[in-house]
Amino acid sequence: MRTRSLYALTLVLLFALAACSSKPAETASSSAAPSSAASNTGGSAPAPAATPTPAPAPPVVVPAGTTLTVRLGQEIGSKISSAGDTFKATLADDVEVDGKTVIPAGTSAKGTVVDAKPLGKIKGGALLEVRLSQITIDGIDHSIDTTAVERTEKGKGKRTAEIAGGGAALGGIIGGIAGGGKGAAIGLLAGGGAGGAGAAYTGNKEIVLPAEAALSFKLKAPLEVKK
Repeated sequence: MRTRSLYALTLVLLFALAACSSKPAETASSSAAPSSAASNTGGSAPAPAATPTPAPAPPVVVPAGTTLTVRLGQEIGSKISSAGDTFKATLADDVEVDGKTVIPAGTSAKGTVVDAKPLGKIKGGALLEVRLSQITIDGIDHSIDTTAVERTEKGKGKRTAEIAGGGAALGGIIGGIAGGGKGAAIGLLAGGGAGGAGAAYTGNKEIVLPAEAALSFKLKAPLEVKK
């Protein structure tokens, strides 16, 4: 009887020891399972999709023949300007393409004096020729090719010659009345001098375009404007 009791107690102790030794293993395996699941989940997560870059808008083309009206930022003229000089200007009116404003009024522009000739004292006329060469849109400088604007003032050479000849003739008449042939010769010389002086003060005008004067040019080639 006593032997059976010891045998039963031994079995109970063996079962208890077996149960204790199996719990840490189960705990370790249980804790490893979530880690494994987490690693599997992390490895299979899809990468976020890259945001596509929008394609740049195509440039707007201002066609050849478009009129650009500007206001001068400074005075230019046949006498005060020289070929190769540059001048500043601002766009006076909006430039539209398909009903939309592409270049707003107030846009800065630059021009070039192509030729400038002052009025001759005795003969020859005054000339001033200018064209636009650059326009700045949204901070970007665009070289442009435009038609030229030309102003001319006819010289008064014929008129001044007549005044000079008339002065000489009048001097000759006065000299002839005063002292005969010799007086006529002296009068011709004096009259010629007076006629020349008269030619220098005939009121001939130079070409002057003041600041804020409006000039219109036409594009000779298309202009691409990036928006």
